[in-house]
Amino acid sequence: MESIIHKSESRGRGDFGWLQARYTFSFASYHDMSRVHFGALRVLNDDWIEGGKGFDTHPHDNMEIVTIMLQGELNHGDSMGRSEILKPNEVQVMTAGSGIFHSERNNLPHTPIKLLQIWVFPREKSLEPRYDQKWFNPEERKNKWQTFVAPDDETALLINQEAWFSRASLEEGEQLSYSLHGEKQGVYLFVIQGGISTNDLHLSTRDGAGIWNIHELTLTATEDSDILLIEVPYS
Repeated sequence: MESIIHKSESRGRGDFGWLQARYTFSFASYHDMSRVHFGALRVLNDDWIEGGKGFDTHPHDNMEIVTIMLQGELNHGDSMGRSEILKPNEVQVMTAGSGIFHSERNNLPHTPIKLLQIWVFPREKSLEPRYDQKWFNPEERKNKWQTFVAPDDETALLINQEAWFSRASLEEGEQLSYSLHGEKQGVYLFVIQGGISTNDLHLSTRDGAGIWNIHELTLTATEDSDILLIEVPYS
């Protein structure tokens, strides 16, 4: 097993007033050659957006974009004609493919929102752009993995990559194992809230860790925890 830890306080920071962002990997004005990506995982942004504010229409291409709502309501509009509201426990996946324009704004005028936006390099380039979103029952991730993005699971949102996104609400003292889908895969753990340990790694709220050269890992919750696991091609 090999690993790298990204402590919460070591992340890059973007302070735009209306947007408070923390960057696990190089993004915007934050650039660190040692933290550009983890395998096919390119971006993991932790965003706070002021009420009524947001991103005006802007382009993307050839990237798989996953948005996980943690708090509030996000208003999404795009060049495919989609206009959607994303709420807590909902997840959005976009295949930017050959090119898409979209906007993201806080749908609530006086309440901030919190979300995770994650980019994954695609398996195939220049596909027709695609959008999907789905609500996932939080009761179904208590002390177990809830897979919500996958290339091969009808109950999950489809992604154009050998990537699996899973989330678990793990009670203090509980253990949970995860088996990788192949030898060339790695996993990135992100603690949304709480604390976990695996082997000699100890992670707290908003810490992240990339792990590779492993077939299976077992996590132990050192306190009640909300955990995000992203499996991606690593080599």
